[in-house]
Amino acid sequence: MDTRTPLSVQCWGTRGSIPTPGHATARYGGNTSCVEVGAGEEKIILDAGTGIRPLGEKLKSEGSSKRVSIFLSHFHWDHIHGLPFFGPAYDPTYEIRIVAPAPDGADIEDILRAQMGPTHFPIPYDALSAKISFHGMNEGPWEGTKVRVRSIRVRHASFTVAYRVEAFGRSVVFIPDNELVGGDHATPGGWMGRMIEFASGADLLLHDAMFTNEEYRTREGWGHSTFSQALELAEQASVKRLDFFHHSPNRSDEELDGIVRHFREEVGVRGLKLDIHAAAEGTRFTLG
Repeated sequence: MDTRTPLSVQCWGTRGSIPTPGHATARYGGNTSCVEVGAGEEKIILDAGTGIRPLGEKLKSEGSSKRVSIFLSHFHWDHIHGLPFFGPAYDPTYEIRIVAPAPDGADIEDILRAQMGPTHFPIPYDALSAKISFHGMNEGPWEGTKVRVRSIRVRHASFTVAYRVEAFGRSVVFIPDNELVGGDHATPGGWMGRMIEFASGADLLLHDAMFTNEEYRTREGWGHSTFSQALELAEQASVKRLDFFHHSPNRSDEELDGIVRHFREEVGVRGLKLDIHAAAEGTRFTLG
């Protein structure tokens, strides 16, 4: 295993539920869930929210790798509604692999075709000219040339998975929608232990942190976690960096700044070796 080669990560969309452009969200971003992970020439895209549109423009302008793998956590609108605007999907020189949960043999292509029906979208699904293939992955590993991706079901309002991307001895864990505590979600016994193992030792954990503790009192069961719950998971899993993700549409940049300051102080008081941030659209960094 070559641990000298870095794993690159770039956030293209960090918002949850609905895009929220505007002055109050300019720094952390208003686009919905989309993260790019690069392992050499291998491109992994996590979720296809509105952030995938500018990512597609970048890929086409670079003209580099024409093979892309898109891993969808689930099919709620904010995680797929950028896909019809993904430029490479209309380019026959691209090969696009779409991986998503498929409980009970669900047809992934049919689900995505429906959002481009004439009632919802002016361009027909059949206009997508790239070589697109579909692969179900409820829980289990996927092996690329240089990348390994694992998945685990999480606690959300539909069949939703988290992903762990591993390459060059580095790891990124992506959990955009997950209610760590509370609510009534179908998960097997011992789930929290498996969740901690799944995130264990990650270089970067991007985790749903949509609510404050106060907000959560009236939103339990909505399928999302609090900042405190995300921190607790990061601590138990001994991750190196935690980025709060899936920001509430109502959360301003100023509020996120204050929340990050608060939890950095808490981490310092508790003596934890944990780097804390709020995921910001446009942020690009390397692991390794």
